[in-house]
Amino acid sequence: MSTRKPAAPLLIRLLGRLLRPWLAIRREPLAPAETLAEGVPVCYVIERYGLTNACILAQACEEAGLPPPLQTIGEHPDYAGERALIALSRRQSTWFGRPRSRTHSASLAKLVEALETNPELDVQLVPVSIFVGRAPDRSSGWFRVLFSENWSMVGRFRRALSVLLNGRSTLVQFATPVSLREALAEGLSRERTVRKVSRVLRTHFGRVRTAVIGPDLSHKRTLVDAVISAPGVSAAIADSARRDGISLEQARGKARRYALEIAADYSHPLVRSASFILTPFWNKLYDGVSMHHFDTLKQVAPGHEVVYVPSHRSHIDYLLLSYLLYVNGIVPPHIAAGVNLNLPIVGPILRRGGAFFLRRSFKANPLYSAVFSEYVASLIARGVSIEYFIEGGRSRTGRLLDPKAGMLVMTLRAFLRQPRRPVVFQPVYVGYEQVMEAKSYLAELSGAPKRKESLLGLLRAFGALRKRYGKVVVNFGEPIFLNQLLDRHDPDWRSFETAQDEKPTWLPAAVDELARGIQRRINLAADVNPVNLLALCLLATPKHAMAEADLLSALDLMKALLQRLPYSERVTVTGLDPQQIIAYGESVKVLERVRHPLGDVLRFPVELAVLQTYYRNNVVHLFAAASWVACCFQNNRRMSRSAMVRLGRLLYPFVQEELFLPWEPEEFGQRIEATIDLLVERGLFSLDESGAVQRGPGQTDEVFQLRIVAHSLQQAFERYYIAIAVLVKNGSGVLATGELENLCQLTAQRLSLLYSQAAPEFFDRALFRGFIGKLRELGFVRTDAAGKLEYDERLETWAKDARLILSRELRHSILKITPELAREAAVEGEAA
Repeated sequence: MSTRKPAAPLLIRLLGRLLRPWLAIRREPLAPAETLAEGVPVCYVIERYGLTNACILAQACEEAGLPPPLQTIGEHPDYAGERALIALSRRQSTWFGRPRSRTHSASLAKLVEALETNPELDVQLVPVSIFVGRAPDRSSGWFRVLFSENWSMVGRFRRALSVLLNGRSTLVQFATPVSLREALAEGLSRERTVRKVSRVLRTHFGRVRTAVIGPDLSHKRTLVDAVISAPGVSAAIADSARRDGISLEQARGKARRYALEIAADYSHPLVRSASFILTPFWNKLYDGVSMHHFDTLKQVAPGHEVVYVPSHRSHIDYLLLSYLLYVNGIVPPHIAAGVNLNLPIVGPILRRGGAFFLRRSFKANPLYSAVFSEYVASLIARGVSIEYFIEGGRSRTGRLLDPKAGMLVMTLRAFLRQPRRPVVFQPVYVGYEQVMEAKSYLAELSGAPKRKESLLGLLRAFGALRKRYGKVVVNFGEPIFLNQLLDRHDPDWRSFETAQDEKPTWLPAAVDELARGIQRRINLAADVNPVNLLALCLLATPKHAMAEADLLSALDLMKALLQRLPYSERVTVTGLDPQQIIAYGESVKVLERVRHPLGDVLRFPVELAVLQTYYRNNVVHLFAAASWVACCFQNNRRMSRSAMVRLGRLLYPFVQEELFLPWEPEEFGQRIEATIDLLVERGLFSLDESGAVQRGPGQTDEVFQLRIVAHSLQQAFERYYIAIAVLVKNGSGVLATGELENLCQLTAQRLSLLYSQAAPEFFDRALFRGFIGKLRELGFVRTDAAGKLEYDERLETWAKDARLILSRELRHSILKITPELAREAAVEGEAA
């Protein structure tokens, strides 16, 4: 074997000393030495050769306690003169007589030759990815953005300038070592072995680079040309020309305008600039941003097409998620945004940050639908991570909304057409202590029209930046691997060939399972903050106020339920104790203290009380089993376990539909049993001689605590009873679905006006629609030939069971109101 020229290591060492003050290296993993096999020589593999890359690697190895890359691989004579560093590619250069190798590394070929000559030898190859200027800090200058890491193979001067400007933000990723001896064990020829190892390494580096800085995207107009030329879009253009009576060229121009309206124009420099603009923005707006369970994403992102599906509670959601991904080494996704955000000035900035725009509805526009579907398919085929909100809009109630399947269908059909990279859906829970848009949400739920987004409205919103909004938590849920889901629906899906307008028969069921699974996994990663707990407790009282001792006991019970009966391992709960939660609530002005000689009273400020329903609803699903058990004792002192479990399992499908609960009915029954045991242990229940569960009499502290726990689901059961009462009072075959929804909403509104103020979502028509749909799915009601809802005696029997949960007074009030509304609606219909 030939030996290296001695001048090169000397030059690299000298250059390394000069660059050391300009470098601050972040290693992944922190201790790569732990992955190495003892006694086996190490050879590092980098994607691109360069003196600066060699210097950076040498410093990273020194800091990590790894073997140096600039020394020979080992003591064995067959390794003589070979440094422990291989580069897969070089720029064409006459320096040191090194032309660029376009196929594979000559050093790798020599190693393979050495191992073939001596079967006792082995070398562990360690792929190392080096990124300079990946995550800038606040002190980064604007000029440095121009020299950030990208896909281009730059020259020595530009690389050196990049290190000088951005070297303090250098990321070095050490991959798991690979045994070269194992590669030789496949029995291929020497040349084929070298080519295969090189190909595998290049694929690895491409995946890592895609995950860290994003895919190598063509210019926006090039991508638009590809979309317009796709067969499905070409067919839609021809149909549009024929249908609208225009020429093909005019129809093609319309399709191009649609594509330009939709397409993102991703800019790495803008994203980098935004990252250090947003850092002081978050510090000004929030008291802290926390992130949990990110490691799972880091493991699955390389080699996968990642589709981020977060909860949607604020416009801050997509800014925050993209920022956190970027500063933690993951490329931000392309984000599906409503075309209402494509405002002057704002729209182009969002577009360069990765936003692509879609209209709210385009069923009646087949050409737009074809262009948009093809654009999404192009992103997925190119390995671009994307993000969209399957709720379709921001939640105005704090609960997860019923999922809209449109984007999921497009994603699945695009993947089935070109399954190049496996797709993983990443659910994300975003939890706020205070949402910027909360007051506008409350106004909309109270009947005010939604304000249309405008540049002027955006300028007005800057006034909200003067206020602080507490803390934010971003939790990553358990990923959903699309291949596994498709295997459950059709093991032969890989052989399915789909046309533009063709879909397999099992696709709707797969999309529904995926949509429900995403929502459930978002809820499984919920965060419980102090404001959530205060809202759960205080909103259960008529005046949203409690004596301090009672509030301390209620908070202690809520935390015990969360800790002793955990909803999932990904749920995070505030570490503050009850006394600290109260102090925190006062410090952020969510809670106010009223001094009194007989003891202080803690309450929500009048102007904030109704707003707190939003934060209660964020976490109400975590207490579903406990709330059900407590509800059973609001109008009963004694009840058997079997009755609680039986009725709980009967109601569970409706509660599961509304709150996206993860258990099967049998599992929910087991959770009810465990909750009973915990409440017995804490003294809220006792067991009589027969084993039945009973509560104490009158207005004891234990009864008061049960009322607090029951309240979070009490109004849901009232809604269910309203729907059944309206249907039964009007009779079978009388009301259509839309009429029933309308009467239910009116009944709930009137009940709230006449008796006690309810949460805004109490009369949310969408919740009644979901309940009625579940009744139909379970066979309690059915639609006759005239489109009217029919039911049988099972529904009447089910309604009678409501006496166990709802008080006689409440049931009487509901029954008294509903016939009046039904008659009024009938009279109005006759008059019309």
